[in-house]
Amino acid sequence: MLTYSPLFADFYQLTMLAGYFAEGIHDHPATFDVYFRDPPFQGNYAIFAGLEPALNFLSNLQFGAEDIAYLQRLGEFKPEFLEFLKSFRFRGKVTAMPEGTCVFPKEPLITVEGTLAETQYIEAALLNFINFQTLVATKAARVTTAAGNKTVLEFGLRRAQGPDGGLSVARASYIGGVRSTSNIWAGKEFGIPVKGTHAHSWIMSFPDELTAFRAYARCFPHNCILLIDTYDTLQSGLPNALTVAREMRAQGQELTGIRLDSGDLAYLSKEVRHAFDKAGFPDVLITASSDLDEYVIDSVNREGGCVDIWGVGTRLATCSGKGGGALGGVYKLARCNGKPKLKITNDPLKLTLPDRKKLWRLVYPDGTFFMDVISLEDEKIAHGDRVFDPSAPQLRSRTIPENVQFVSIRQTVMENGNITHADADLAVLADRCAEQLRCLPEGSLRLLNPHLYKVAISKGLNDLRTQLLMEYQK
Repeated sequence: MLTYSPLFADFYQLTMLAGYFAEGIHDHPATFDVYFRDPPFQGNYAIFAGLEPALNFLSNLQFGAEDIAYLQRLGEFKPEFLEFLKSFRFRGKVTAMPEGTCVFPKEPLITVEGTLAETQYIEAALLNFINFQTLVATKAARVTTAAGNKTVLEFGLRRAQGPDGGLSVARASYIGGVRSTSNIWAGKEFGIPVKGTHAHSWIMSFPDELTAFRAYARCFPHNCILLIDTYDTLQSGLPNALTVAREMRAQGQELTGIRLDSGDLAYLSKEVRHAFDKAGFPDVLITASSDLDEYVIDSVNREGGCVDIWGVGTRLATCSGKGGGALGGVYKLARCNGKPKLKITNDPLKLTLPDRKKLWRLVYPDGTFFMDVISLEDEKIAHGDRVFDPSAPQLRSRTIPENVQFVSIRQTVMENGNITHADADLAVLADRCAEQLRCLPEGSLRLLNPHLYKVAISKGLNDLRTQLLMEYQK
């Protein structure tokens, strides 16, 4: 388990904490929600990830002597506040959905309850864990969906945002469906299968391509995948790979596969497949890499490409592409000192949802998701109730149909600062993600103009928000 500094925070969280302490309100009870406003990649959904490292951070949050000494040197904080930090811990409650769950805009992914001091201070760390890993898991789900029943490998370490970014990418990608990585450290840390072939430099280190292929086959006879585009894919790499395949068979071994890392992958993979099939090697696998994402994979498949394994690196690790780059997850105060709180601002799309809440998933008898409803924590909702669009409640509402089941999709995962529900088996999380994707309504997985899943708020929550809005406007 990786450990993180208690200083894993933005400076303004510490100054606010010091201010709360100075004003004597640091121990007021508070409730914060983590949610995002728009789905990433111009899509319809996100895959929730990053909870386990976030909980580990919270359970180990403690300022050491060196941390206190550093803060003292800043000259911003009073001695009594620094003394307070020596015994500062997170002793709150966390409610969250399981990792691997399909999630949607406006929904409280995580709710944190505790003192104002402890719930405020953890904002940046919590958002860092959840925003990045949720974004990566979502990208991985989109990539594996485009790949269909073909294998996807995560090759993104060299382009990831730092060492920890590389680990987070491997973990979150696995949850999203990419069940292997090139990152050896991630393999050890998380038990993810590690995969890899060789680089062009291997070929160039030998007198010629055929000599390089033969050497690699000698070194790795049971998992030999040859990179065939160093010089010329069809005129050099392919015939040399065929030569090695025949030589290996003569010795009782079989060539595992080849890799394409450039060029027209649809055309080249078809040519390579035809050549190996004609030569009597139908089981040789074709791996493709080269700046892949869900759109490239979908295009190659539509053109009849014959790729068996997709090695996806840069665009997965950096989450680049349409609507990518970052998940705009936010951390907003919903209740403080016994009173529900509402943020208004001049942008109506940033209007928050007040108070403690429950999140319900309405599911058809066949398991398909119908919609999600956010209600007040103690509110009863039932079939036939009217629910409202959180962005335009006056304009859009609908009635809950009779034939859906109400499923509460969040649970308490931390109580009194102690983790109460550990769900760390990545295979379980990945299986959950795959099942959740199968339960989305038809059209939800389209890359272009996907079906937009509905998230609504209950009458009680809508009434409370309207009441608070009117009070603030007065």
